[in-house]
Amino acid sequence: MSSPLPRLSIAALSTPNPKMLRRFAAAPVRFRYPTMMMSSSKTCESRRPASLEAVSEAADLREFLDYMERLKNYEMVGVPQGAGTDTDEGFDLGRMRRLLGRLGDPHKQFKVVHIAGTKGKGSTSAFISNILREEGYSVGCYTSPHLLSVRERISVGKSGNPVSAILLQELFQEAKGILDQLIIKENEALSHFEVFTALSFLLFAKERVDIAVIEAGLGGARDATNVVCSTELATAVITSIGEEHLAALGGSLQSIALAKSGIIKSGCPVVIGGPFESHIEEIIRHKASLMKSKVISTCDPGIQKTSKCLTMGKDEIPYQTCDIQIQMHNLQSSITLSNVKLHLLGIHQLQNAISAVCTALSLRDQGWVISDKSIRVGLEKTRLNGRSQFLTQREILRIGLSDVNILIDGAHTEASAKGLVEVIKMAHPHGTLAFLVAMASDKDHLSFAKQLLSAGRPELVVLTEVKIAGGKSRMVSASVLKDVWVKTSKDLGMDFVDIGIIDDDKSEKEPNCKKMMLATCKSTSIIDSIKHADQLLKSRSKDHPGLIVVTGSLHLVASLLAAIQK
Repeated sequence: MSSPLPRLSIAALSTPNPKMLRRFAAAPVRFRYPTMMMSSSKTCESRRPASLEAVSEAADLREFLDYMERLKNYEMVGVPQGAGTDTDEGFDLGRMRRLLGRLGDPHKQFKVVHIAGTKGKGSTSAFISNILREEGYSVGCYTSPHLLSVRERISVGKSGNPVSAILLQELFQEAKGILDQLIIKENEALSHFEVFTALSFLLFAKERVDIAVIEAGLGGARDATNVVCSTELATAVITSIGEEHLAALGGSLQSIALAKSGIIKSGCPVVIGGPFESHIEEIIRHKASLMKSKVISTCDPGIQKTSKCLTMGKDEIPYQTCDIQIQMHNLQSSITLSNVKLHLLGIHQLQNAISAVCTALSLRDQGWVISDKSIRVGLEKTRLNGRSQFLTQREILRIGLSDVNILIDGAHTEASAKGLVEVIKMAHPHGTLAFLVAMASDKDHLSFAKQLLSAGRPELVVLTEVKIAGGKSRMVSASVLKDVWVKTSKDLGMDFVDIGIIDDDKSEKEPNCKKMMLATCKSTSIIDSIKHADQLLKSRSKDHPGLIVVTGSLHLVASLLAAIQK
Protein backbone atom coordinates (compact mmCIF):
# COMPACT_ATOMS: atom_id res chain seq x y z
CA MET A 1 0.00 0.00 0.00
CA SER A 2 1.34 3.39 -0.91
CA SER A 3 1.98 5.91 1.84
CA PRO A 4 0.87 9.54 1.69
CA LEU A 5 4.36 10.91 2.05
CA PRO A 6 4.86 13.46 -0.72
CA ARG A 7 8.36 14.32 0.49
CA LEU A 8 9.67 10.76 -0.05
CA SER A 9 9.63 9.52 -3.61
CA ILE A 10 10.59 5.98 -4.56
CA ALA A 11 13.83 7.31 -5.92
CA ALA A 12 14.57 9.07 -2.65
CA LEU A 13 14.02 5.86 -0.74
CA SER A 14 16.23 3.75 -2.98
CA THR A 15 19.09 6.20 -3.53
CA PRO A 16 21.42 7.16 -0.67
CA ASN A 17 21.91 10.83 0.06
CA PRO A 18 25.33 12.03 -1.26
CA LYS A 19 26.12 13.53 2.15
CA MET A 20 25.31 10.19 3.66
CA LEU A 21 27.72 8.42 1.34
CA ARG A 22 30.50 10.86 2.27
CA ARG A 23 29.90 10.14 5.94
CA PHE A 24 30.08 6.41 5.41
CA ALA A 25 33.12 6.68 3.19
CA ALA A 26 34.96 8.14 6.16
CA ALA A 27 33.77 5.40 8.47
CA PRO A 28 35.59 2.07 8.92
CA VAL A 29 32.34 0.13 8.52
CA ARG A 30 30.69 -0.07 5.09
CA PHE A 31 26.93 0.46 5.26
CA ARG A 32 24.42 -0.57 2.63
CA TYR A 33 21.89 1.96 3.88
CA PRO A 34 19.10 2.30 3.00
CA THR A 35 18.87 -0.35 0.28
CA MET A 36 19.72 -3.45 2.31
CA MET A 37 16.65 -5.69 2.74
CA MET A 38 16.59 -8.72 5.01
CA SER A 39 15.08 -12.02 3.98
CA SER A 40 11.71 -12.96 5.40
CA SER A 41 13.29 -15.75 7.41
CA LYS A 42 15.17 -13.16 9.43
CA THR A 43 12.40 -10.65 9.94
CA CYS A 44 9.80 -13.16 11.13
CA GLU A 45 9.64 -14.80 14.53
CA SER A 46 10.44 -18.51 14.67
CA ARG A 47 7.95 -21.07 15.89
CA ARG A 48 10.37 -22.83 18.24
CA PRO A 49 9.40 -23.55 21.85
CA ALA A 50 10.05 -20.65 24.24
CA SER A 51 12.92 -22.41 26.01
CA LEU A 52 14.74 -23.13 22.74
CA GLU A 53 14.03 -19.59 21.55
CA ALA A 54 15.65 -18.16 24.69
CA VAL A 55 18.75 -20.33 24.23
CA SER A 56 19.01 -19.31 20.58
CA GLU A 57 18.57 -15.64 21.40
CA ALA A 58 21.32 -15.75 24.02
CA ALA A 59 23.68 -17.21 21.43
CA ASP A 60 22.64 -14.94 18.54
CA LEU A 61 22.76 -11.74 20.62
CA ARG A 62 25.63 -12.49 22.99
CA GLU A 63 28.02 -9.94 21.49
CA PHE A 64 25.33 -7.26 21.22
CA LEU A 65 24.07 -7.78 24.76
CA ASP A 66 27.59 -7.74 26.19
CA TYR A 67 28.30 -4.52 24.32
CA MET A 68 25.13 -2.86 25.57
CA GLU A 69 25.80 -3.92 29.16
CA ARG A 70 28.96 -1.81 29.15
CA LEU A 71 26.96 1.33 28.39
CA LYS A 72 25.39 3.50 31.07
CA ASN A 73 21.90 2.17 31.74
CA TYR A 74 19.68 4.63 33.62
CA GLU A 75 16.93 2.02 33.90
CA MET A 76 19.25 0.08 36.18
CA VAL A 77 20.98 2.85 38.15
CA GLY A 78 18.26 5.50 38.19
CA VAL A 79 17.94 8.83 36.40
CA PRO A 80 19.99 11.79 37.71
CA GLN A 81 18.21 14.83 39.11
CA GLY A 82 17.30 17.32 36.39
CA ALA A 83 18.27 14.92 33.60
CA GLY A 84 15.00 15.36 31.73
CA THR A 85 14.80 19.15 31.98
CA ASP A 86 15.76 21.76 29.43
CA THR A 87 18.73 22.94 31.49
CA ASP A 88 22.49 22.51 31.61
CA GLU A 89 21.89 19.38 33.71
CA GLY A 90 19.59 17.87 31.08
CA PHE A 91 20.41 15.05 28.70
CA ASP A 92 22.48 16.20 25.72
CA LEU A 93 20.39 15.93 22.54
CA GLY A 94 23.38 17.19 20.59
CA ARG A 95 25.11 13.92 21.34
CA MET A 96 22.14 11.99 19.96
CA ARG A 97 22.07 14.13 16.81
CA ARG A 98 25.79 13.57 16.26
CA LEU A 99 25.30 9.81 16.54
CA LEU A 100 22.39 9.82 14.11
CA GLY A 101 24.35 12.07 11.76
CA ARG A 102 27.13 9.49 11.55
CA LEU A 103 24.48 6.83 10.86
CA GLY A 104 23.04 8.85 7.97
CA ASP A 105 20.16 10.57 9.79
CA PRO A 106 17.86 7.55 9.44
CA HIS A 107 15.12 9.23 11.51
CA LYS A 108 14.49 11.62 8.62
CA GLN A 109 13.41 8.84 6.28
CA PHE A 110 9.90 8.16 7.60
CA LYS A 111 6.91 9.80 9.24
CA VAL A 112 6.53 9.52 13.02
CA VAL A 113 3.86 9.38 15.69
CA HIS A 114 5.71 10.50 18.83
CA ILE A 115 4.22 9.54 22.20
CA ALA A 116 5.07 10.96 25.63
CA GLY A 117 3.31 10.72 28.98
CA THR A 118 3.70 9.46 32.51
CA LYS A 119 1.47 6.43 31.97
CA GLY A 120 -0.29 4.86 29.00
CA LYS A 121 2.48 5.27 26.44
CA GLY A 122 2.98 1.55 25.82
CA SER A 123 -0.70 0.73 25.49
CA THR A 124 -1.38 3.73 23.24
CA SER A 125 1.63 2.84 21.08
CA ALA A 126 0.35 -0.72 20.70
CA PHE A 127 -3.16 0.43 19.79
CA ILE A 128 -1.89 2.88 17.15
CA SER A 129 0.60 0.42 15.66
CA ASN A 130 -2.02 -2.30 15.31
CA ILE A 131 -4.51 0.08 13.68
CA LEU A 132 -1.93 1.09 11.08
CA ARG A 133 -0.79 -2.49 10.47
CA GLU A 134 -4.39 -3.60 10.02
CA GLU A 135 -4.72 -1.01 7.23
CA GLY A 136 -1.71 -2.61 5.55
CA TYR A 137 1.05 -0.14 6.40
CA SER A 138 4.57 -1.23 7.25
CA VAL A 139 5.03 0.07 10.78
CA GLY A 140 8.04 0.54 12.99
CA CYS A 141 7.33 0.61 16.72
CA TYR A 142 9.84 1.51 19.43
CA THR A 143 8.90 1.21 23.10
CA SER A 144 10.52 0.63 26.49
CA PRO A 145 11.14 -1.10 28.80
CA HIS A 146 10.88 -4.74 27.79
CA LEU A 147 9.67 -7.73 29.80
CA LEU A 148 11.53 -10.83 28.62
CA SER A 149 13.77 -9.76 25.75
CA VAL A 150 15.29 -6.51 24.51
CA ARG A 151 13.91 -7.48 21.10
CA GLU A 152 10.44 -6.54 22.37
CA ARG A 153 11.44 -2.86 22.20
CA ILE A 154 11.52 -2.90 18.40
CA SER A 155 8.97 -4.27 15.96
CA VAL A 156 9.04 -3.61 12.25
CA GLY A 157 6.86 -4.45 9.27
CA LYS A 158 3.27 -5.67 9.05
CA SER A 159 3.42 -8.50 11.60
CA GLY A 160 4.07 -6.64 14.84
CA ASN A 161 6.49 -9.32 16.00
CA PRO A 162 9.64 -8.32 17.92
CA VAL A 163 12.69 -7.84 15.76
CA SER A 164 14.47 -11.14 15.23
CA ALA A 165 17.70 -11.81 17.10
CA ILE A 166 19.60 -12.37 13.86
CA LEU A 167 18.42 -9.11 12.30
CA LEU A 168 19.25 -7.14 15.45
CA GLN A 169 22.70 -8.69 15.61
CA GLU A 170 23.37 -7.90 11.94
CA LEU A 171 22.22 -4.32 12.48
CA PHE A 172 24.57 -3.99 15.44
CA GLN A 173 27.51 -5.41 13.49
CA GLU A 174 27.03 -2.86 10.72
CA ALA A 175 26.81 0.04 13.17
CA LYS A 176 29.49 -1.14 15.61
CA GLY A 177 32.38 0.69 13.99
CA ILE A 178 30.59 4.03 14.18
CA LEU A 179 29.38 3.30 17.71
CA ASP A 180 32.94 2.56 18.80
CA GLN A 181 34.15 5.86 17.34
CA LEU A 182 31.34 7.91 18.88
CA ILE A 183 31.73 6.33 22.32
CA ILE A 184 35.36 7.47 22.35
CA LYS A 185 34.56 10.88 20.87
CA GLU A 186 31.76 11.48 23.39
CA ASN A 187 33.95 10.46 26.35
CA GLU A 188 31.93 7.27 26.90
CA ALA A 189 28.78 9.30 27.59
CA LEU A 190 26.59 7.45 25.06
CA SER A 191 23.93 5.61 27.02
CA HIS A 192 22.17 2.29 26.54
CA PHE A 193 18.92 4.06 25.62
CA GLU A 194 20.58 6.41 23.12
CA VAL A 195 22.27 3.57 21.26
CA PHE A 196 19.14 1.42 21.23
CA THR A 197 17.06 4.36 19.99
CA ALA A 198 19.53 5.06 17.19
CA LEU A 199 19.55 1.40 16.15
CA SER A 200 15.76 1.34 16.02
CA PHE A 201 15.70 4.41 13.76
CA LEU A 202 18.35 2.81 11.56
CA LEU A 203 16.33 -0.38 11.23
CA PHE A 204 13.13 1.49 10.38
CA ALA A 205 14.93 3.34 7.60
CA LYS A 206 16.50 0.14 6.23
CA GLU A 207 13.16 -1.64 6.24
CA ARG A 208 11.51 1.40 4.60
CA VAL A 209 8.60 1.60 7.04
CA ASP A 210 5.68 3.80 6.07
CA ILE A 211 5.44 5.24 9.56
CA ALA A 212 7.06 4.73 12.98
CA VAL A 213 5.36 4.89 16.38
CA ILE A 214 8.00 6.14 18.82
CA GLU A 215 7.58 6.11 22.60
CA ALA A 216 9.62 8.65 24.57
CA GLY A 217 11.68 7.18 27.37
CA LEU A 218 11.79 10.02 29.91
CA GLY A 219 9.92 13.29 29.72
CA GLY A 220 10.02 14.58 26.18
CA ALA A 221 12.03 17.75 25.64
CA ARG A 222 15.41 16.15 26.41
CA ASP A 223 14.53 12.55 25.65
CA ALA A 224 16.76 10.80 23.11
CA THR A 225 13.74 10.21 20.87
CA ASN A 226 13.06 13.96 20.58
CA VAL A 227 15.27 14.41 17.54
CA VAL A 228 12.23 14.16 15.27
CA CYS A 229 11.54 17.48 13.53
CA SER A 230 8.28 18.94 12.26
CA THR A 231 9.04 17.65 8.75
CA GLU A 232 8.94 14.05 10.03
CA LEU A 233 6.31 14.34 12.76
CA ALA A 234 2.80 13.31 11.74
CA THR A 235 1.17 13.63 15.17
CA ALA A 236 2.39 14.04 18.74
CA VAL A 237 0.55 12.33 21.60
CA ILE A 238 0.72 13.20 25.32
CA THR A 239 -1.14 10.52 27.27
CA SER A 240 -0.95 11.67 30.89
CA ILE A 241 0.94 13.83 33.39
CA GLY A 242 1.92 12.33 36.77
CA GLU A 243 4.64 12.66 39.38
CA GLU A 244 6.84 9.74 38.30
CA HIS A 245 10.52 10.75 37.85
CA LEU A 246 9.70 13.98 39.66
CA ALA A 247 13.29 14.94 40.50
CA ALA A 248 14.57 14.12 37.02
CA LEU A 249 11.87 16.26 35.41
CA GLY A 250 12.16 19.41 37.50
CA GLY A 251 10.38 18.68 40.78
CA SER A 252 6.76 19.64 40.01
CA LEU A 253 3.81 18.64 37.86
CA GLN A 254 4.25 21.90 35.98
CA SER A 255 7.85 21.09 35.08
CA ILE A 256 6.82 17.58 34.05
CA ALA A 257 4.13 19.04 31.78
CA LEU A 258 6.73 21.35 30.23
CA ALA A 259 9.05 18.40 29.63
CA LYS A 260 6.34 16.26 28.03
CA SER A 261 5.13 19.13 25.84
CA GLY A 262 8.63 19.32 24.39
CA ILE A 263 7.59 16.77 21.75
CA ILE A 264 5.12 19.25 20.21
CA LYS A 265 6.49 20.52 16.90
CA SER A 266 5.62 23.50 14.72
CA GLY A 267 2.40 23.04 12.77
CA CYS A 268 1.97 19.39 13.80
CA PRO A 269 -1.21 18.29 15.60
CA VAL A 270 -1.02 17.02 19.17
CA VAL A 271 -3.44 14.55 20.78
CA ILE A 272 -3.75 15.00 24.54
CA GLY A 273 -5.13 12.28 26.81
CA GLY A 274 -5.78 13.07 30.43
CA PRO A 275 -7.99 14.15 32.00
CA PHE A 276 -5.51 16.78 33.21
CA GLU A 277 -5.78 19.33 35.97
CA SER A 278 -6.73 22.66 34.38
CA HIS A 279 -3.38 24.38 35.04
CA ILE A 280 -1.50 21.38 33.61
CA GLU A 281 -3.61 21.29 30.45
CA GLU A 282 -3.07 25.02 30.07
CA ILE A 283 0.71 24.46 29.96
CA ILE A 284 0.33 21.96 27.13
CA ARG A 285 -2.14 24.11 25.23
CA HIS A 286 0.11 27.16 25.61
CA LYS A 287 3.04 25.27 24.11
CA ALA A 288 0.82 24.06 21.26
CA SER A 289 -0.34 27.65 20.66
CA LEU A 290 3.25 28.86 20.46
CA MET A 291 4.00 26.09 17.94
CA LYS A 292 0.77 26.75 15.99
CA SER A 293 -0.21 23.12 16.60
CA LYS A 294 -3.80 21.92 16.61
CA VAL A 295 -4.86 20.35 19.92
CA ILE A 296 -7.08 17.25 19.80
CA SER A 297 -8.33 16.50 23.31
CA THR A 298 -9.66 13.07 24.22
CA CYS A 299 -11.78 14.80 26.88
CA ASP A 300 -13.62 16.90 24.28
CA PRO A 301 -17.43 16.96 24.66
CA GLY A 302 -17.64 15.49 21.18
CA ILE A 303 -16.23 12.20 22.45
CA GLN A 304 -18.55 9.65 24.02
CA LYS A 305 -17.20 6.42 25.48
CA THR A 306 -18.73 3.64 27.54
CA SER A 307 -17.38 0.43 29.05
CA LYS A 308 -20.39 -1.88 29.30
CA CYS A 309 -19.37 -5.30 30.55
CA LEU A 310 -16.53 -7.75 31.11
CA THR A 311 -16.65 -11.09 29.28
CA MET A 312 -14.40 -14.14 29.38
CA GLY A 313 -13.31 -15.10 25.88
CA LYS A 314 -13.05 -18.64 24.57
CA ASP A 315 -9.26 -18.38 24.92
CA GLU A 316 -9.64 -17.63 28.69
CA ILE A 317 -8.67 -14.03 28.05
CA PRO A 318 -11.26 -11.50 29.28
CA TYR A 319 -12.29 -8.44 27.33
CA GLN A 320 -14.36 -5.36 28.04
CA THR A 321 -17.09 -4.40 25.59
CA CYS A 322 -17.03 -0.68 24.80
CA ASP A 323 -18.80 1.92 22.68
CA ILE A 324 -16.79 4.77 21.14
CA GLN A 325 -18.13 7.81 19.32
CA ILE A 326 -15.93 10.71 18.18
CA GLN A 327 -17.23 13.79 16.39
CA MET A 328 -15.17 16.91 17.06
CA HIS A 329 -15.10 20.36 15.50
CA ASN A 330 -11.32 20.29 14.96
CA LEU A 331 -11.30 16.88 13.25
CA GLN A 332 -12.66 16.47 9.75
CA SER A 333 -13.10 12.75 10.36
CA SER A 334 -15.59 11.15 12.74
CA ILE A 335 -16.24 7.61 13.86
CA THR A 336 -18.81 5.50 15.69
CA LEU A 337 -17.81 2.07 16.97
CA SER A 338 -20.24 -0.13 18.91
CA ASN A 339 -19.36 -3.21 20.97
CA VAL A 340 -15.59 -2.97 20.56
CA LYS A 341 -13.88 -5.84 22.40
CA LEU A 342 -10.85 -4.42 24.23
CA HIS A 343 -8.52 -7.00 25.75
CA LEU A 344 -6.72 -4.26 27.69
CA LEU A 345 -8.99 -3.81 30.67
CA GLY A 346 -10.13 -0.83 32.69
CA ILE A 347 -11.39 2.69 32.08
CA HIS A 348 -7.79 3.90 31.77
CA GLN A 349 -7.23 1.51 28.86
CA LEU A 350 -10.41 2.70 27.19
CA GLN A 351 -8.96 6.21 27.53
CA ASN A 352 -5.73 5.02 25.88
CA ALA A 353 -7.81 3.48 23.08
CA ILE A 354 -9.55 6.84 22.58
CA SER A 355 -6.13 8.51 22.29
CA ALA A 356 -5.19 5.97 19.63
CA VAL A 357 -8.42 6.49 17.68
CA CYS A 358 -7.99 10.29 17.80
CA THR A 359 -4.44 9.80 16.47
CA ALA A 360 -5.76 7.62 13.64
CA LEU A 361 -8.37 10.26 12.76
CA SER A 362 -5.67 12.94 12.83
CA LEU A 363 -3.62 10.89 10.36
CA ARG A 364 -6.72 10.35 8.23
CA ASP A 365 -7.23 14.11 8.06
CA GLN A 366 -3.65 14.37 6.75
CA GLY A 367 -4.35 11.98 3.88
CA TRP A 368 -3.56 8.58 5.37
CA VAL A 369 -6.04 5.89 4.34
CA ILE A 370 -7.36 4.39 7.59
CA SER A 371 -10.78 2.75 7.55
CA ASP A 372 -13.18 2.45 10.48
CA LYS A 373 -12.82 -1.32 10.16
CA SER A 374 -9.04 -1.12 10.56
CA ILE A 375 -9.48 1.03 13.65
CA ARG A 376 -11.89 -1.47 15.20
CA VAL A 377 -9.83 -4.56 14.37
CA GLY A 378 -6.58 -2.85 15.43
CA LEU A 379 -8.06 -2.04 18.82
CA GLU A 380 -9.45 -5.54 19.27
CA LYS A 381 -6.19 -7.25 18.29
CA THR A 382 -4.13 -5.34 20.84
CA ARG A 383 -2.86 -7.34 23.78
CA LEU A 384 0.08 -6.55 26.03
CA ASN A 385 1.81 -8.86 28.45
CA GLY A 386 1.97 -7.50 31.97
CA ARG A 387 -0.89 -5.02 31.59
CA SER A 388 -4.08 -6.23 33.31
CA GLN A 389 -3.14 -9.74 32.20
CA PHE A 390 -4.96 -12.72 33.67
CA LEU A 391 -2.95 -15.91 33.48
CA THR A 392 -4.72 -18.79 31.78
CA GLN A 393 -5.43 -21.95 33.77
CA ARG A 394 -2.80 -23.73 31.72
CA GLU A 395 -0.20 -21.15 32.77
CA ILE A 396 -1.31 -21.42 36.40
CA LEU A 397 -0.97 -25.21 36.25
CA ARG A 398 2.55 -24.82 34.86
CA ILE A 399 3.65 -23.14 38.07
CA GLY A 400 2.07 -25.88 40.16
CA LEU A 401 -1.13 -24.15 41.29
CA SER A 402 -4.85 -24.65 40.77
CA ASP A 403 -8.17 -23.22 41.94
CA VAL A 404 -6.80 -19.69 42.01
CA ASN A 405 -6.87 -16.72 39.64
CA ILE A 406 -3.73 -14.69 39.01
CA LEU A 407 -3.69 -11.15 37.63
CA ILE A 408 -0.38 -9.56 36.71
CA ASP A 409 0.03 -5.84 36.12
CA GLY A 410 3.17 -3.72 36.03
CA ALA A 411 1.49 -0.79 37.78
CA HIS A 412 3.96 1.22 39.87
CA THR A 413 2.46 4.71 40.23
CA GLU A 414 -0.53 6.10 42.08
CA ALA A 415 -2.45 6.58 38.82
CA SER A 416 -1.70 3.09 37.50
CA ALA A 417 -2.62 1.58 40.87
CA LYS A 418 -5.97 3.35 40.60
CA GLY A 419 -6.48 1.81 37.16
CA LEU A 420 -5.58 -1.62 38.54
CA VAL A 421 -8.16 -1.20 41.32
CA GLU A 422 -10.81 -0.55 38.65
CA VAL A 423 -9.90 -3.80 36.93
CA ILE A 424 -10.04 -5.75 40.21
CA LYS A 425 -13.48 -4.36 41.01
CA MET A 426 -14.64 -5.17 37.48
CA ALA A 427 -13.24 -8.70 37.28
CA HIS A 428 -13.26 -9.87 40.91
CA PRO A 429 -15.91 -7.98 42.89
CA HIS A 430 -16.29 -10.81 45.42
CA GLY A 431 -14.01 -13.44 46.90
CA THR A 432 -10.65 -13.46 48.59
CA LEU A 433 -7.87 -11.17 47.42
CA ALA A 434 -4.09 -11.10 47.87
CA PHE A 435 -1.41 -8.71 46.65
CA LEU A 436 2.16 -9.75 45.90
CA VAL A 437 4.17 -6.52 45.60
CA ALA A 438 7.75 -5.55 44.79
CA MET A 439 8.85 -2.08 43.72
CA ALA A 440 11.79 0.06 42.68
CA SER A 441 13.25 2.39 45.29
CA ASP A 442 12.41 5.60 43.42
CA LYS A 443 8.62 5.11 43.34
CA ASP A 444 5.95 6.63 45.59
CA HIS A 445 5.36 3.54 47.72
CA LEU A 446 2.93 5.23 50.10
CA SER A 447 0.50 6.51 47.44
CA PHE A 448 0.69 3.18 45.61
CA ALA A 449 -0.22 1.23 48.75
CA LYS A 450 -3.07 3.62 49.58
CA GLN A 451 -4.62 3.17 46.14
CA LEU A 452 -4.45 -0.64 46.25
CA LEU A 453 -5.95 -0.82 49.71
CA SER A 454 -8.88 1.18 48.39
CA ALA A 455 -9.84 -1.93 46.40
CA GLY A 456 -11.38 -3.21 49.60
CA ARG A 457 -9.67 -5.04 52.39
CA PRO A 458 -7.44 -7.77 50.94
CA GLU A 459 -6.97 -10.90 53.00
CA LEU A 460 -3.23 -10.86 52.40
CA VAL A 461 -0.41 -8.57 51.28
CA VAL A 462 2.99 -10.16 50.64
CA LEU A 463 5.94 -7.80 50.11
CA THR A 464 8.88 -9.20 48.22
CA GLU A 465 11.94 -8.04 46.22
CA VAL A 466 12.96 -7.94 42.58
CA LYS A 467 16.02 -6.79 40.69
CA ILE A 468 15.38 -3.70 38.56
CA ALA A 469 16.75 -4.00 35.00
CA GLY A 470 18.93 -6.86 36.22
CA GLY A 471 20.59 -4.89 39.04
CA LYS A 472 20.08 -4.24 42.74
CA SER A 473 20.85 -0.52 42.89
CA ARG A 474 17.16 0.46 42.55
CA MET A 475 15.73 -2.53 44.41
CA VAL A 476 13.82 -1.73 47.60
CA SER A 477 13.86 -4.29 50.42
CA ALA A 478 10.73 -6.21 51.39
CA SER A 479 11.05 -4.99 54.98
CA VAL A 480 11.06 -1.33 53.87
CA LEU A 481 7.97 -1.95 51.75
CA LYS A 482 6.22 -3.64 54.65
CA ASP A 483 6.85 -0.60 56.85
CA VAL A 484 5.07 1.48 54.21
CA TRP A 485 2.07 -0.85 54.13
CA VAL A 486 1.91 -0.94 57.92
CA LYS A 487 1.81 2.87 58.03
CA THR A 488 -0.77 3.05 55.25
CA SER A 489 -3.00 0.47 56.94
CA LYS A 490 -2.86 2.42 60.20
CA ASP A 491 -3.60 5.69 58.40
CA LEU A 492 -6.67 4.10 56.81
CA GLY A 493 -7.84 2.61 60.11
CA MET A 494 -7.57 -0.97 58.82
CA ASP A 495 -7.16 -3.95 61.14
CA PHE A 496 -4.17 -6.07 60.22
CA VAL A 497 -1.72 -8.52 61.67
CA ASP A 498 1.98 -8.74 60.82
CA ILE A 499 2.80 -12.42 60.34
CA GLY A 500 6.48 -11.78 59.62
CA ILE A 501 8.55 -13.61 57.03
CA ILE A 502 6.88 -16.49 55.22
CA ASP A 503 8.89 -19.38 53.87
CA ASP A 504 8.60 -23.16 53.69
CA ASP A 505 8.86 -23.54 57.46
CA LYS A 506 6.67 -20.63 58.53
CA SER A 507 3.89 -20.39 55.97
CA GLU A 508 1.49 -22.28 58.27
CA LYS A 509 1.77 -19.87 61.19
CA GLU A 510 -1.18 -17.77 59.96
CA PRO A 511 -3.16 -16.67 63.02
CA ASN A 512 -6.74 -17.79 63.46
CA CYS A 513 -8.35 -14.40 62.86
CA LYS A 514 -10.03 -12.41 60.11
CA LYS A 515 -7.65 -9.46 60.02
CA MET A 516 -5.67 -8.58 56.90
CA MET A 517 -2.30 -10.36 56.94
CA LEU A 518 0.91 -8.49 56.12
CA ALA A 519 3.99 -10.57 55.36
CA THR A 520 7.36 -10.45 53.70
CA CYS A 521 8.85 -13.11 51.45
CA LYS A 522 12.52 -12.92 50.61
CA SER A 523 12.62 -16.00 48.42
CA THR A 524 14.53 -15.48 45.19
CA SER A 525 11.85 -17.51 43.42
CA ILE A 526 8.73 -15.64 42.31
CA ILE A 527 6.99 -19.02 42.05
CA ASP A 528 7.72 -19.78 45.71
CA SER A 529 6.34 -16.38 46.70
CA ILE A 530 3.10 -17.00 44.81
CA LYS A 531 2.76 -20.48 46.29
CA HIS A 532 3.11 -19.09 49.81
CA ALA A 533 0.52 -16.44 49.02
CA ASP A 534 -1.82 -19.07 47.57
CA GLN A 535 -1.50 -21.27 50.66
CA LEU A 536 -2.31 -18.40 52.98
CA LEU A 537 -5.16 -17.18 50.79
CA LYS A 538 -6.76 -20.64 50.69
CA SER A 539 -6.62 -20.77 54.49
CA ARG A 540 -9.22 -17.98 54.45
CA SER A 541 -11.60 -19.49 51.92
CA LYS A 542 -11.65 -22.79 50.05
CA ASP A 543 -15.13 -22.39 48.62
CA HIS A 544 -14.32 -20.02 45.76
CA PRO A 545 -11.07 -19.35 43.88
CA GLY A 546 -9.27 -16.31 45.22
CA LEU A 547 -7.36 -13.72 43.23
CA ILE A 548 -3.63 -13.10 43.58
CA VAL A 549 -2.52 -9.79 42.06
CA VAL A 550 1.19 -9.55 41.18
CA THR A 551 2.11 -5.88 40.82
CA GLY A 552 4.39 -2.96 41.72
CA SER A 553 6.95 -3.37 38.95
CA LEU A 554 7.16 -4.59 35.37
CA HIS A 555 10.35 -6.33 36.45
CA LEU A 556 8.39 -8.45 38.97
CA VAL A 557 5.85 -9.28 36.27
CA ALA A 558 8.68 -10.16 33.88
CA SER A 559 10.22 -12.55 36.42
CA LEU A 560 6.91 -14.42 36.68
CA LEU A 561 6.44 -14.62 32.90
CA ALA A 562 10.00 -15.88 32.52
CA ALA A 563 9.38 -18.55 35.16
CA ILE A 564 6.24 -19.68 33.35
CA GLN A 565 8.16 -20.01 30.09
CA LYS A 566 10.76 -22.22 31.74
